[in-house]
Amino acid sequence: MKKFSILVTNDDGIFAPGILQLKDDLSQIGVVTVVAPISEKSAVGHAITLSDPLRVIEVERNGDFFGFGVNGTPADCVKLGIRCLMENKPDIIVSGINQGSNTAINIIYSGTVSAAAESVIMDVPAVAVSLTSYTSKDFSYAGKVARQISREVLRNGLPEGVLLNVNVPPIAEDEIEGVVPTRQGKGKYDEAFDKRTDPNNRTYYWLTGKRMILDFDNDIDDVVVMNNKVSVTPIHYDLTRYDFLEELNKWKLAP
Repeated sequence: MKKFSILVTNDDGIFAPGILQLKDDLSQIGVVTVVAPISEKSAVGHAITLSDPLRVIEVERNGDFFGFGVNGTPADCVKLGIRCLMENKPDIIVSGINQGSNTAINIIYSGTVSAAAESVIMDVPAVAVSLTSYTSKDFSYAGKVARQISREVLRNGLPEGVLLNVNVPPIAEDEIEGVVPTRQGKGKYDEAFDKRTDPNNRTYYWLTGKRMILDFDNDIDDVVVMNNKVSVTPIHYDLTRYDFLEELNKWKLAP
């Protein structure tokens, strides 16, 4: 039986607990190479490094070689993994397991999802996996889900340019009520900046906000997770609004 080649990355950093769980689970179905940021890169989106050198170190966890740490972004890690650090192009890239939700508008900011998007841009199928809690450290069921969905992607393939964005509720496995396909919601944050003063009397700002759920259809990612189900959303990096092109062609765009 073929041992699949799997590249694993994340945006929480190579020392995060979620990526350790992910490597352990995916090692049951393939040979895993970890290439991840040395430090946390949450919410960096699809940033890539152009004006600074990228440096790579070998990282040990629990006394054994774990993977390659990169002083760059999740998208950088995917590029380096495919172009430089792996002998052959991987069969699949899995990003995660992220600490916190990557549903609705969060997808735009997510380094986890952007790493998977970079993968499909480079013609490798990809899955992004998140545990929808910032406090729970039990990634065991999310790891099982990542393994099973990766198996299905390897078996069936994905359409060109499509990745799967997976969000797992932070509850016990026996409380999960299903794993279902979903649509990306429109939920976002009601944001504010907390104005503060440092010990040198200099002003700084800290972004805060409260999550707003703006749509409640049963097939929306946020709603599905709230109903104790795992959300699996097919995402495409083509952001064109095709149904507006005909109208836009009627505009006088040239000065």
